[in-house]
Amino acid sequence: MKCFTLSDRRRVKSCSLDVHPTEKALVVQYEVEATIVGELGDPVVGERKECQKMIRLKSLNAHTDTSSLARKVVEECRLIHPSKLREVEQLLFYLQNRKHSNDSQEKKRVSPRDFAPYAGVELDEEASINSIDEYVELLYEDVQEKIRGATLIFHLARNPDNLEELMQNENQPVCVDPNPTVLREDWKQSVDLATTITHVFFCFSSFSQFHGLVTHFKIGALCMNIIEHELKRFDLWQEELQKKKKAYILFLRNQNLKKEHEKSFRKYQSLLSKQEQLLKVALCLLLNLAEDTHTELKMRNKNIVHMLVKILDREDEELLLVVVSFLKKLSIFMENKNDMAETFAVEKLARLVPCEHEDLLSTTLRLLLNLSFDTLLRSQMVQAGLVPKLSSLLGNLQLSMCILYHISVDDRFKSMFADTDCIPQLMKMVFDSAEEKMDVELISLCINLAANKSNAQVICQGNGLKMLMKRAVKLKDVLVMKMIRNLSQHNGPTKSLFLDHVGDLAAQISEEEAEEFVIECLGTLANLTIADLDWALVLKEYNLVSYLKDRLKPGCSAEDDLILEVVIMIGTVSMDDSCAAMLAKSGIIPALIELLNAQQKDDEFVCQIIYVFYQMVFNKTTRDVIVKDTQAPAYLIDLMHDNNAEIRKVCENTLDIIAEYDEEWGKKIQTEKFRWYNGQWLEMVENRLMDEAGEPFLYGEDGESFIGNADIMERPDLFYSADGIISADGAISPEFYTDFQNGELGPTGYMSRYLPPQT
Repeated sequence: MKCFTLSDRRRVKSCSLDVHPTEKALVVQYEVEATIVGELGDPVVGERKECQKMIRLKSLNAHTDTSSLARKVVEECRLIHPSKLREVEQLLFYLQNRKHSNDSQEKKRVSPRDFAPYAGVELDEEASINSIDEYVELLYEDVQEKIRGATLIFHLARNPDNLEELMQNENQPVCVDPNPTVLREDWKQSVDLATTITHVFFCFSSFSQFHGLVTHFKIGALCMNIIEHELKRFDLWQEELQKKKKAYILFLRNQNLKKEHEKSFRKYQSLLSKQEQLLKVALCLLLNLAEDTHTELKMRNKNIVHMLVKILDREDEELLLVVVSFLKKLSIFMENKNDMAETFAVEKLARLVPCEHEDLLSTTLRLLLNLSFDTLLRSQMVQAGLVPKLSSLLGNLQLSMCILYHISVDDRFKSMFADTDCIPQLMKMVFDSAEEKMDVELISLCINLAANKSNAQVICQGNGLKMLMKRAVKLKDVLVMKMIRNLSQHNGPTKSLFLDHVGDLAAQISEEEAEEFVIECLGTLANLTIADLDWALVLKEYNLVSYLKDRLKPGCSAEDDLILEVVIMIGTVSMDDSCAAMLAKSGIIPALIELLNAQQKDDEFVCQIIYVFYQMVFNKTTRDVIVKDTQAPAYLIDLMHDNNAEIRKVCENTLDIIAEYDEEWGKKIQTEKFRWYNGQWLEMVENRLMDEAGEPFLYGEDGESFIGNADIMERPDLFYSADGIISADGAISPEFYTDFQNGELGPTGYMSRYLPPQT
């Protein structure tokens, strides 16, 4: 029988270079061609395998000489041919100048290399992939040998290049197969063993292609059981420690109890350190597996959220970082978010803000941002005292501003900002931005806060309003003007400050300015219900009457938002008798009626136009125009029974004033009210009259009706009396409108429901 000598030949082919997406490292991708040749040199078996090597460049920084470093890389890495020196240098230059954002660091997955074996399991010997069979055999020995074998395997698994070789040997897992059994049977006996084997599976879980392997052995479910058991064990430790502490406090002079307590505490700290290492790696493994939403749902069904929230009480920052990262991932689903609300996770997260660990603080803020979309959780944030804490971080972290913006959306919490240093910081940021475009989050938060009276007073302190007006007018900044508009709606000293800026605002109302900017200027002016303001002078000096009238003409190209602000502005200036007369002479009233007819389906338009009529009927000149020259009263009668309660109230009060001064319209209004309130009774009467059979109690003996042939509406005794409403001399009593003005109108004189919108 002839024997053949076989030899193995390996060649590296098709090497390519690239940069790592997140780390400072070069990625070398190459193909290994392995050929087994016979004694005569003929190939017997051939195989190709794609491989990857990562060259980490820890020393690379802004001052590194990339040319020298490139030569060093080429010299030390045999996979890179010297002809690629120029390409290596270009890649290093790119890495040197690449900016690393917080988001990219946030998304960076925990690498197996980040986990170093803790004290107690470190070994002097170096692990070799060629000795893997020996390491596997150690897993069947006693506990100490199992720990040694598992640790050596972990040393190999930390290198991603070894994972495929560790997993396969004649299509069977080499090191993985015994590990689940050992972990499942012995994890309660030794924390070191459980932690080390979990580390091995974590290395596999760091790559999606191995998730099937980890899932096959049900490592995720086993990790859930380990975490649950360790949390119960922690509770027992705490309980035992508290008992010994109480005994020591009760017996202060007992030195033995003191020593026993100190000994127990040292043991507790040692156990706690090992337990937290186990929890950390188990949670990292689960976090990797949670990439699959189906697997994540299984974790949720096993109360993963409750476990994570419970671990938030720990002090280890690295463990907390993993926990908060896990919660952040889970928080995008409503069910998990609700679980966090039930377990008061926000209260525990609040203690982490602020903290010195930058990654932990950033991740915590991102989690809080996700949760801040929920009303209940925003309330919990306020109760946990997060508003002043987040305010202290405004200068450094944009995330805190986003969370504060969400909190400021709720009117209940706006006033809480006045007692913090948040507003002064925000105003400084606004003024420091000079002519640059401000961040949307910054100005949006300012707009929301300006809608609160207490906050408005803080904002306007000193030269606050003056500086805002200067920026808004100079840069035509719509958002800053929106903030000013919110400031203008508050009665008291804040509104009086606007007297110095009426001219600047009125000057912006022209066809040349952008429509969005004009809308905010009009809205601001419309809020200025100040007794000392001479509106007639403003209208004349800035020729506003023609502008307002032109916006109401049919076929005007202006947007509905601008036309609505024009109507509101007319309602404000109509409170001044001279302005009302000026507007009436200009022909604005017919234009308003035409607009009312065109926008009759828009309740906001209808209500504001009726409010203009309400203001104008107080003045004799404008009242005569409305009553005698237009059909406005007829429109008001039609709207008297509108489905919108606000419209009905304004209509009724306006018609009451018209009825006082015009007898003919007063009769029509009274008749319509009677028909409305007694419609059912009138219908019954008419039906009886038309009934041929008749009813004995409605007719006399001769068949004549008791009411005769007269119109039933000619019976004045059927109407309600106006006693107590109309005074003896027929004049309008101011007290008659007191409730309406105080209870139904907003602070600016408009219907409260239709105040200018707040952002």
